[in-house]
Formats: sequence, structure tokens, C-alpha cells
Amino acid sequence: MTPRAELLRFHRVERWVHWSVGVLTLVCIATAAILYNGSLAVLVGNRHLVELVHVYSGFGIPIPLILGLLSRAYRLDLQRLDRFVAEDWKWLRSKALRLRAVGVGKFNAGQKLNGALSGGSIVVLLLTGTVMFFPEWSPLNWRTGATFVHDWFALAFGLLVVGHIFYAFKDSEAMRGMRGGSVLRAWAENEHPEWAREVEEAERPVTSGRDPKTPPRER
Repeated sequence: MTPRAELLRFHRVERWVHWSVGVLTLVCIATAAILYNGSLAVLVGNRHLVELVHVYSGFGIPIPLILGLLSRAYRLDLQRLDRFVAEDWKWLRSKALRLRAVGVGKFNAGQKLNGALSGGSIVVLLLTGTVMFFPEWSPLNWRTGATFVHDWFALAFGLLVVGHIFYAFKDSEAMRGMRGGSVLRAWAENEHPEWAREVEEAERPVTSGRDPKTPPRER
């Protein structure tokens, strides 16, 4: 049987979660820039409306992340992102290993770190934003600390998002996978060889009695 030229990388739910969170995050970044920059605030006007859009966009970010848990493929990818093994540390330390994509499964170590940092930042920003938005729920020193932490985490998270977008546009095939779901097999074998090998094994006729619906083991 001739191998398919393309491999399915992301299912519809995974793509929906990614783009929903991405849009809400960009809205939060844009409104935060308006709120914290006097010139932009004057240009846009209606500060109260901008603040409400910022707050409710932030509160909305966890919704697609939670709804995505209904998808088995989404839960499997979360497990993959959460599994940081010894090969990932070697990949980060060695430029040669990164260039050859040695030991890389569906996600490389950089993508796993980005997922962990993004998830942690969202939790911190959500908690501190809640303290700031409901001042009657907490004492003054909590609100002061929450404002400080929220501002600096927002800056760091914004830079992380910019870096993520930069690398996404550098790899058009990876971007295509997140837009349409599929990627070229040749790209997968070059950038994520362990994942491509697992997909190939899953596509082979079942001869050992293994349930074909069982997902391949992530290395």
C-alpha cells in the first residue's frame, strides 16, 4: 500500500481550541496595550468599554480549554505536551539534535515548554485579574500584589505569544497543519520523525491483535 502524502496532525476540536484561545489572547493583549498606553487610550476612547472587553476576554480563555476535554484527541495531545522526558532536555541543550529533530515526537521540547509557560501564565493572569476585578473580595495588600503580578506576567506572556507567532510564520507547513489539520508526510518525517513513525505503524494492517483504535505510545 502506497503511503499517503499527508498526515492528519490536528483534529477539528484541537484546531478550534487553539484558534479560540489565540483570538481571545490577542484581544486581551490589544486591550491591555490600550489601557496601559495613554496615547492609545486617548485615541481609542471609551476606556470603560475597553476594560470590559479585556476582562471578559480574559475570563473567556479557559472556556475552550475546558470544552476541548470532551475530545479524546485533545486529551491525548495534552498528555503529550505534559510529558517532558530526558530526550527533551538533550534536544534543548544540543543544536545538532535540534537541527536533526532527534527523538522528536508530535511536539518538540520547545513546544512543550511553550505550552507549560502559556498554561501557567493563563492561570496566574486569571487569578490576579479576578482579584483586581472584584476588589471587595480581598484586602488592599492582596489587590496591590495582584496588580503588580498581573502586569509583569502580562508583559512576559505577551512576549511569549509574539515569539510563538514569529515561529509559526517561519514554518508554513506547521501553520497549515493548524489551519487545515493535515501536513505533508515529508515534513513530518523531517521535523517530527518519531510521531511520523508512530502514525505509519498505526496505518499498517493489524497483525498482532492490537486494537487499531488504541493510540500509539508517545515516546
